[in-house]
Amino acid sequence: MILHSTLIHPKSIVVIGGSNNIHSPGGNVLKNLIEHTFKGDLFVVNPKQDHVQGIQSYKSVDEIPQVDLAIIAIPAAYILDAVSILTKEKNTKAFIVFSAGFSEKDKHGARLEKDLVKMIEAVGGSLLGPNNIGLINKNYAGVFTTPIPKLSDSGVDFISGSGATAVFIIEAALGMGLMFSSVYTVGNSAQIGVEEILEYFDESFDALKSSRVKLLYIESIKNPGKFLKHTQSLIKKGCKIAAIKAGSTETGIKAASSHTGALATSDVFVDALFKKAGIIRCDGRNQLISVAGILLQKEFTGKNIAIITHAGGPAVMLTDVLSKNGLKIPPLKDANSIALSKELFDGSSVANPIDFLATGTADQLETIIDYCENKFDTIDAMVVIFGSPGLKPVYDAYEVLDKKIRTSKKPIYAVLPSVINAKDEIKDFISKGHIVFNDEVLFGNALGLVSHQQVTQTSYKDVSIKSHKTIRAIIDSLPNGYLTAEIAIKVLSDAGISFVPHITVKNREELQVVLKNLSYPVVEKVIGPLHKTDVNGVLLNISNGKELCEGFDKLINIKGATSVLIQPMISGMELYVGAKKEGNYPHIVLCGLGGIFVEVLKDVSTGMVPLSKKEALEMVSSLKAYPILKGTRGKQGINIDALLEVITKISTLLCMVPEIMELDINPLLASGENLMAVDARICIEK
Repeated sequence: MILHSTLIHPKSIVVIGGSNNIHSPGGNVLKNLIEHTFKGDLFVVNPKQDHVQGIQSYKSVDEIPQVDLAIIAIPAAYILDAVSILTKEKNTKAFIVFSAGFSEKDKHGARLEKDLVKMIEAVGGSLLGPNNIGLINKNYAGVFTTPIPKLSDSGVDFISGSGATAVFIIEAALGMGLMFSSVYTVGNSAQIGVEEILEYFDESFDALKSSRVKLLYIESIKNPGKFLKHTQSLIKKGCKIAAIKAGSTETGIKAASSHTGALATSDVFVDALFKKAGIIRCDGRNQLISVAGILLQKEFTGKNIAIITHAGGPAVMLTDVLSKNGLKIPPLKDANSIALSKELFDGSSVANPIDFLATGTADQLETIIDYCENKFDTIDAMVVIFGSPGLKPVYDAYEVLDKKIRTSKKPIYAVLPSVINAKDEIKDFISKGHIVFNDEVLFGNALGLVSHQQVTQTSYKDVSIKSHKTIRAIIDSLPNGYLTAEIAIKVLSDAGISFVPHITVKNREELQVVLKNLSYPVVEKVIGPLHKTDVNGVLLNISNGKELCEGFDKLINIKGATSVLIQPMISGMELYVGAKKEGNYPHIVLCGLGGIFVEVLKDVSTGMVPLSKKEALEMVSSLKAYPILKGTRGKQGINIDALLEVITKISTLLCMVPEIMELDINPLLASGENLMAVDARICIEK
């Protein structure tokens, strides 16, 4: 759904529950609407007052004129009656409900919430909330909280699942000079959630006017498909998105019976979703606004940073954190650096970090920036760390920063740590439209996140599997649960995955037939138990018929055994490819080293379907084991292209057979140029 126009730009608003008590939600939202110059008609419903904060008050909802938007701050028990009148008699199509006592409380509240949504949707209306703090846009300040940020098209759009968290983020953001374009809080997301607001941002995007930075604090993603569609679309239009996803720990994850199930927790799905979209994932509030502060400035390209400072300690700490994030602080050792050193006081260092001492002047700062801008070709961006020991004001240095940030082609980031000694100078600097970072380590980690962000805008070919009808017929004929090993291998073989040749035997009679044409060595595996190694269900290097028969007797008597699988004993590097579906999320595909290393090392990379070959390569190359896969220290690597082909074929299979809940190919054996699956497991749920 697209948000109703009257929620975005109402010409009239009624505050139901508005009061003279500005310390109550109904009182403070009215105060905010008045003070932040809502230009339309404003009404209040309060049965005990004739006027509230100078606005005419009506005794009941029946008495008010027709109205576009209702902001409701009364107990939950009375809301349905009010909304019934508003929808049926007052032509109201937009609602913001602050009140709690709905689905977040109990089953009765959940029923109230469903009835509320049903009533509003019956007239094609929009509901923000309940249990939220409202919204702020250029048309009105429909929130009951403070502070209310000054809005600018060049600021950030901010969506929050939590009202209190939104307030905390706004407070911290204003302290560093971050501006906002709009703020939306979704509360219980009864009708409008984060996805719907992203949809509105996407569909209403104006290349000349819309904010290009979106911040998200998310507690639930009810429709990952919609979320992915609109975040990808916004990023394709030139937007940057940074987000916190809270509540993604392993607690509450259902027990899993496969390697994939054990590895693919909810948090892994969130990571894969964000990576697919191109979203920068942040761990906390300060990191989120630090990333936003970087994104709102000149675009940072390249890896080389000049650190300019009059305080050595912060420069050393920033050097450390930038280096750990893969950024470079290149040494400056040419004729230009010698010339620069002559412009500075004795004892200054121009090696990078450029330390021009506590006695350094504003003129020297300007000279250093000019050298980094015009003469040091290896420098892509500058970080200026400049505080005050409290001896004198530093307005002149910050005036230099103001001028150079505006005119420099390279990004210049201001780390101004003297929040007490230079608080007035910082306030003045921020008032000129600048963003200030006060902690060099927090800034450095945020810059690392921004610099590492990759957006893979890939077009996907409509690839079909030749045996699609055969695979569908197999899946359609089976009940929910794990496929037998034979059927799992059949499905994957039809999908184009090569398997090591195998024979399955259920009894001694079948084994005797097999013995006549068998070449050694072979491996025997029990079929039935989910984890073969846990029950000693794998026997390697069987070299003759006697060992084969003894092995069969041992394996077939394991609890849960249904048969024994016999394969040639082939050596090679063990790899792993798996997949999982959870909730409404698209499937994710996982890959890494195979065998027992999957869960022990947990060096696994993920990608969300559909996967292109380029995305598959990004998955594989992000593994810590990637140098081993390529070949290192004289040892031959694997056929990387063959592994990418397996990953993309699995992606195609999952798109065609969405009933697959879990899939394991472990191990996938790499020998020379060949990749062959040794074992497989598939679970379906229709």
